[in-house]
Formats: sequence, C-alpha cells, structure tokens
Amino acid sequence: MGSLSALRTVLVLNLVTALAGCAAGLNGTAERWEALYSRSLARIPGEKREEISRDGDYLLGIKRLRRLYCNVGIGFHIQVLPDGRITGVHSENRYSLLQISPVERGVVTLLGVHSGLFVAMNRRGKLYGSLHYSNECKFREKLLANNYNAYESAAYPRMFMGLSKNGKTKRGNRVSPAMTVTHFLPRI
Repeated sequence: MGSLSALRTVLVLNLVTALAGCAAGLNGTAERWEALYSRSLARIPGEKREEISRDGDYLLGIKRLRRLYCNVGIGFHIQVLPDGRITGVHSENRYSLLQISPVERGVVTLLGVHSGLFVAMNRRGKLYGSLHYSNECKFREKLLANNYNAYESAAYPRMFMGLSKNGKTKRGNRVSPAMTVTHFLPRI
C-alpha cells in the first residue's frame, strides 16, 4: 500500500512538472530558467569562473529620484537652483527633485534634475551647485539610527550637508551627524 501511494505521488509530481513546463515553454521562459539553473549548479570544465566580491559594484547604475527632507525648523527639502545656490524650501517644487546616483560603495552624487547641477561642497564646507562632476560632488551616504541619512563629503571628511532652521545651508565644518540639521530623509 505504501509503494502505491509513493508511485501516485511521483506520477502527480511528473504531471505537474510537465504541465508547468508546457505553460512556461510557450514563451521560452522554461529553457532560460533551466539554463541559468544548470549553469549555477555546475560549471563547465575549463570555464573560467569570475570571482564575485561582496564589495562589488552591485549598486552602480541604479539612479533614484528623491527629495531630501530635513526635519529642522518647519521642515525643508534641499533644492538646487539654476544659479548654483542650494537652499531649503518648505514645499516641494521642481528644483527640489534630486537624482541620487551611486558612484562607489556607500558614495553617491546628488544631481538637481531640473537645474542640471550637482550638489558639491568646497574645502570651506560651503554647498554649491556645480555644472561639472568632480570629487567635490561625492558624498558618503550614512544611514543613521533614526532611519535618516547623513551626507558626508567624500573629498573633505567630517564635513556634512546641513540646513539651518531658516532653510539656509550650514557650513559642513560646523555640523556633525549628531545634530538634527544634518539628518535627511529621502522621499519619493
């Protein structure tokens, strides 16, 4: 009796597998998955396998459109104006939309979508809009304990982006990630 139920189970599994293969085979999906699966299980002899490191370029090329919200004062979004000024604005507008692009692991660039300028920080800690990409345009994106992000200049360590309670930018050398003026929430 036990072998009969085992035989029945095997037949049902074969039938389900065959039906799934026929349905997926209509668009060639089954063959692609089978090829990927077989390549992942066993490599062909003589085939050179590339090493994949944990510090790889897994985020490169993924661009996010966000607004960076700072909950200081009445709450401000960073905006990049066409004249190169960077300020905070309470209500969202077209200049507050940023494209966040990773360039290295944990390092991003912030591009004002409508102004076409990068957010950059000079050696004195002042934020400005740059037409050309440079090392001053790179920021380390650090996730804080309160789920906000802090953006530290990659070119000038220990200098952070910050907004005052009036929506003006603060110098990067006068703020630290312990201060709420440097806490930004990426919003869609």
